[in-house]
Amino acid sequence: MKKFTCVLSVVLVSFSIIAQQTQKPPLHAKNWMAITGKPLAATAGSMIFQQGGNAVDAACAMLAATCTMWDVLSWGGETQALIYNPKTKKVIAINALGVAPTGATVDFYKSKGYAFPPQYGPLAAVTPGTVGGLCMMLADYGTMSLEQVLKPAMELAAGYPIEAQTANAMERGKSMIKEWPYSSKVFLPHTGEKREAPVAGEIFVQKELLATLTKMIDTEREMIKKKKSRKEAIMAANDRFYKGDIAKEFVRGCQEQGGLITMEDLAKWKPIQEEPLSVNYKGIEVYKLQQWTQGPAMLQALNILENFDLKKMGYNSAKYIHTIYQSMNMAFADRDFYYGDPYFAPEEPMKGLLSKEYGKQRAGMMNPVQNDPNVGPGDPYPFEGKKNPFLSLMKKRTYQTDEIDQPTNITPSHDTGSVAVNDDEYMERLWMGTTSVEAADKDGWVVSITPSGGWLPACIAGNTGVGMSQRLQSFVLDAELDPFNVIEPGKRPRVTLTPSLALKDGKPFLTFAVQGGDTQDQNLLQFFLNMVEFGMTVQQASEAANINSNQLWLSLGGTKITDRKPRPGNLLLHDKTPESVRNELKKMGYQLSFDDRTSGPINAIYFDWKHGSFWGGSSNHGEDYGIGW
Repeated sequence: MKKFTCVLSVVLVSFSIIAQQTQKPPLHAKNWMAITGKPLAATAGSMIFQQGGNAVDAACAMLAATCTMWDVLSWGGETQALIYNPKTKKVIAINALGVAPTGATVDFYKSKGYAFPPQYGPLAAVTPGTVGGLCMMLADYGTMSLEQVLKPAMELAAGYPIEAQTANAMERGKSMIKEWPYSSKVFLPHTGEKREAPVAGEIFVQKELLATLTKMIDTEREMIKKKKSRKEAIMAANDRFYKGDIAKEFVRGCQEQGGLITMEDLAKWKPIQEEPLSVNYKGIEVYKLQQWTQGPAMLQALNILENFDLKKMGYNSAKYIHTIYQSMNMAFADRDFYYGDPYFAPEEPMKGLLSKEYGKQRAGMMNPVQNDPNVGPGDPYPFEGKKNPFLSLMKKRTYQTDEIDQPTNITPSHDTGSVAVNDDEYMERLWMGTTSVEAADKDGWVVSITPSGGWLPACIAGNTGVGMSQRLQSFVLDAELDPFNVIEPGKRPRVTLTPSLALKDGKPFLTFAVQGGDTQDQNLLQFFLNMVEFGMTVQQASEAANINSNQLWLSLGGTKITDRKPRPGNLLLHDKTPESVRNELKKMGYQLSFDDRTSGPINAIYFDWKHGSFWGGSSNHGEDYGIGW
């Protein structure tokens, strides 16, 4: 009877969570859909759609707007995107991540006492990538001019009523902001008063940023007058940012404040169009960016989980949670050791890591009844017909689990601050994350973007109004941590940013992305399974209770090895998790934390081919918002 009661409770809980009414209504549309992290930015996307733009045009407008609104990113940050091209029926990957500048070497940072590059300031900056990524996407796959697409962002830069979330972030970070004169001028308009940042509803003006965007538009106009093509005009504006007077002021302001970026660094950098990586999960092709992101970790986890009957386990039963947690730990252990910039040696073993045979091997290694605190990277090389050249290096990683402190949450510090799991400030920053942009139109264009970088408190480069990225901190300075991700000038760090796109029967099935550092592919994995295995709608899946593991190496935050160590067995659960499930997980060796929202700020679009419509899901975590027609 006891066993039956436990099973029944799991079934009832599963049913109640899946069937419950969502806090936000699902979005419905048949012509277009635009979803992102700020209501005004979603409105920018809708404006472009209403003017006849396609999903790429609208996505670029939303990207520009979110950068202008400092939605935990800036114009100096980085952009990662997946685009479905209905003409070729292919998924395209956009790599618009900046690179380590001249002088950014292991010796340089170690000489300053760092175990990792710093979290904030000019020495945390890679070259800006978002401008180049936006211009490339718009020029190659959009239909509009740069001026049309940037108009909403320029209106925002001229002055918009700022939200409490962003204004309060400026006030909280003002002690650091005051270290940078160009940032103080923008973010602290009331210097000397009790509150120096803007207040909610105040018109926030960015004159320098508006001037920078205006210069780019002026160049585009000049090229059009000279009878240049739309693409040539857009790329001329791009060149003014990376090679012209904007670049000169950016570099001057960066170096004045102690940064390393040079004119040559900007001029040499270019975004890259790539082939995405993918796996097939039960007939659905799931696409991710390459191993310069953490995206393939989700693909690895799907290959592992394909060997289990997840539906039979029951949604968020103890067995299901345990299986998800262990699969993620295995995938993240591989991420932490094998992922890096594919354009630099050594070559990452992605063929082996994403093989079904390797996934099956990893599934067979899983302890079905107990958490394994010693999960480390596997050996994918035999699945490529090669011998692993890093076995001896892997054995040196003894500090992975040695002398681990009592488990604590290690969500990236730029999202959380060094505070406890239930702390209000921590949760506010966790929901903030970065942002995501999702767009789709009736002609079949689909876009998923997870841009980031230059979050508050940001160091603005001179009089450009452009905040510099802090992504350099995602490099390591020690090959024992990850021989593929050691800092080097011209190299891209392995980032957490991870847009997602899935096809079924050769047609778009789902486009989805989320905020939240190392939690991104954890929440996206469960979101995907919520729909595919448990039949949730896209809005239900975006709000549903998920779990988070901290048994991984932190990608952001902290400057010491101890700041980033894995916390084995640390598990974040929804606070409505039944007592029976909690007790079972404790017996399995987990240390539990709880919160009322655990699914991450997910934005997604589901393609309902039966009815010829879109379903939009927009997170209930904060300001994420969508509009459709």
